[in-house]
Amino acid sequence: METTQPASSQAVNSCTELLALKRELVAANRVLAHLGVLDAFGHVSVRHPNRPGEFLISRSCAPELVILDDIITMRLDGSISEGDGAKPYLEVPIHAEIYRARADVRAIVHSHAPSVIPFGVVTHPLRPVYHMAGFLGKGAPVFDIHACFGCTDMLVRAPAHGEALARTLGDASVALMRGHGYVATSESLPGAVYRAIYTERNAAIQQQAIAMGGPVTYLDETEAQLADETNMGAVAKPWALWRRYADDAR
Repeated sequence: METTQPASSQAVNSCTELLALKRELVAANRVLAHLGVLDAFGHVSVRHPNRPGEFLISRSCAPELVILDDIITMRLDGSISEGDGAKPYLEVPIHAEIYRARADVRAIVHSHAPSVIPFGVVTHPLRPVYHMAGFLGKGAPVFDIHACFGCTDMLVRAPAHGEALARTLGDASVALMRGHGYVATSESLPGAVYRAIYTERNAAIQQQAIAMGGPVTYLDETEAQLADETNMGAVAKPWALWRRYADDAR
C-alpha cells in the first residue's frame, strides 16, 4: 500500500533542499574565485529546484565575498522573487534568457578569465585540446554584441541582449563573448563549475600549443563526447575537493 508524505513533511524537505542548494551556490562562487575563474566580477546561478521559472543568484557582490544571506531568487523576467531590496547584477539577463531558452540548463557561470578572451577576438576557434574539455566538442560560438546592437558598454544588461546570447549559444555548453568573457552551462551546478574551470584551462593550454608552432591535434567530436560523458559522470569527485576551498575560506 502506497503512502504519501504529509504536506508539512514535503514542505520541510523542500526547504531543506533549497537551503542545501543555496549553500552549494555560495561554495560555487568561492571555488571559482579561489581558482581565478572569477575575480571581483562575474557570477554564477542555479535554477530553482522547485520553480523552473526562477533561479538563485547572489546579489551584486564580489564572488569571493558571497555568503548565504547574499543569495536571492529571481524570475526569468528579471524581477526579484525573494530578496526584496537587494541590488542584482547588471547582467542578470545572461542567466534569465539562457534558462528561458534551454530547459536542460540547470546552472550558468559567467566569467571574464583572461586566457579565454583571445579566442573571442581572433580567428582561432576555441577547441578541446585534452579530454578534460570534451564539452567543447560542439565548439564555443562567439557572441558579438556589436553585430546585434551596435555600440554598447559590452554588458548583457537587457533581455534582448540575453536572448541574442542564448541564440548564439544554441545547444553548445559554452559561448564566448567577444571582448568580454564567456558563459558555461550544465545540467548541474558542479557541472557548470567544472566547465567554467576547464574552459579557462583548455584556453591556456591551446594558446601554448598554438605558440609552439605546427599543426595542433584536437579531440574529434566523438572523442570529445565520450570524454565529456565520463567526466560529467565523475564530477562529484572534483566537486568534493573544490568544496574544501570554499570551506577553508570561511
